[in-house]
Amino acid sequence: MGTALMLRPEREALPAAKVLRAECKTRAAGTLRQKTNPIGSFHPAVARSSLLLCACLWIPVAVAQKQPAASQNPSVTWRSPADINPEDYAGIETCSACHQEEAQQFSKTVHARAYPASAKFGTGCESCHGPGKAHADAMMAASTSPEKITAGKKLIFGFHGKPAENSSHCTFCHNTSQDQSLFGRSQHKLAGVSCEQCHAAHLLLPNQEQTGSQLKLTQERFFQIPALPEETRWLHESLLKQKQPNLCFGCHLTVQANFALPNHHRVPEGFMKCTDCHSAHGTLNPQQLKKVGFEVCVTCHTEKRGPYVYEHPALRVEGCTACHSPHGTVQSHLILRTESRFLCLQCHVNPQAANVPHGRLGFQTLGDCTRCHVTIHGSNTNQYFLQ
Repeated sequence: MGTALMLRPEREALPAAKVLRAECKTRAAGTLRQKTNPIGSFHPAVARSSLLLCACLWIPVAVAQKQPAASQNPSVTWRSPADINPEDYAGIETCSACHQEEAQQFSKTVHARAYPASAKFGTGCESCHGPGKAHADAMMAASTSPEKITAGKKLIFGFHGKPAENSSHCTFCHNTSQDQSLFGRSQHKLAGVSCEQCHAAHLLLPNQEQTGSQLKLTQERFFQIPALPEETRWLHESLLKQKQPNLCFGCHLTVQANFALPNHHRVPEGFMKCTDCHSAHGTLNPQQLKKVGFEVCVTCHTEKRGPYVYEHPALRVEGCTACHSPHGTVQSHLILRTESRFLCLQCHVNPQAANVPHGRLGFQTLGDCTRCHVTIHGSNTNQYFLQ
């Protein structure tokens, strides 16, 4: 063994991929010499040998190749304040002397670790509230004077301004993620909803005795997944003040009523969230859907995706909502009408039209159209969705 290593040191130093390539080339060359006939033409098996040679040469490269890094920017990039005097900042130690509960909760979040170690000012509480030295000095000098305390509170940004001004303090850093890139044209911003109305940088729960019992949905009482402790949920759900869908139901009361109907997606039970389909920060799609048209539905309902040889045109033109109500209905399968045949007659109404193959008296008086047209979402064998 030692002799072999001394005779071939350069062979042992080669990487495994190069050794395998060299062996493949040697064997392939011998194969070509053996398969060549006297007049110089190649035997038919030479082509197969060449393919094996290519496979041997490229397999090590494919195995060793690494996936490229993500081209997207990180979700959040901390930005230092610009054109600000560092002496105007007090530091998180000064803030926590009075705001102990807020500082304790803030230290558990990603915001407390977002800034680099080289940052000297504009970190911690002041990364959102702005410079606080003037506020701290004024509050220390105010003592018990109500007028001076009120004046001191105005020397720092407390997120009591207009929604656009409040959100601008968040989007100062939250502008590198694709999730927040369209917040400027979102329905929430147009309705005057700012970031701090849904998110809490430091969650402080009110006294349960003062708030009283909260009204719960019937579905939530009968069937629900185990609930996480509130602080754990807050830290793992984008610092939301409340869990979904309760936070969304605070404004979207009509949607909450739809989810109380007998047939609905299992959002109140906790198996789904509003953000599984919608983006609260805005998209280019209607109803702030995360994906275009029916794509948001077939993310879960994969058996309806297709593609089919014969597709239902309503699915491609209007999407699933042409027949279904996603939040909830009284009817089964979340359809919009009490009987599915009446739902079909909304489009297939003219007996003389091309999309109505039945005669004027050929419709069923009882039963559903899907008794015959069973593959209503699309078919690969029949243009009338009969199979």
